[in-house]
Amino acid sequence: MASLNHIFIAGNLTKDPEVRYTPSGTAVGTLRLASTRVFMVEGQKKEETCFIDVVVWEKQAEVCREYLSKGSPVLVEGRLQFEQWKSESGESRSRHRIRADRVHFLGRGREGGGGAGGEMGDAPGAAEGGAAPARPAPRAATPAAPAAPRADESGDVDDLPF
Repeated sequence: MASLNHIFIAGNLTKDPEVRYTPSGTAVGTLRLASTRVFMVEGQKKEETCFIDVVVWEKQAEVCREYLSKGSPVLVEGRLQFEQWKSESGESRSRHRIRADRVHFLGRGREGGGGAGGEMGDAPGAAEGGAAPARPAPRAATPAAPAAPRADESGDVDDLPF
């Protein structure tokens, strides 16, 4: 039987990304994500929030630390990982978390640069192999919007589009 372990989840960061380095110098980042589902039960609006730990590696982790902050909306694409360990007191512990393959930025970064819809892969060196993907060519300037209709002295608006 075939298996598939791939997940997409969107939400907001509950705190600033944390980045640590392995002894060999590899960056490892942790994102804490909150994803809220809104639904109706017997005519009443209900909310259910799920908190998810996400791990990002290498250049991706460093770019997340640079451009994301608490409250940033993101879409994470990756896979579930199950971890087990013993606590200092000897208790068995376990958790699921997401190992991010890509982090798509859905809002502005902390510097106010970058626009909505940005993606982790848009940053230099952020692709899986460390090679920067090609950036799309800048768009041509869009024509200016038509001037707003003017109101006459009675307050009526001329040339309404409907």
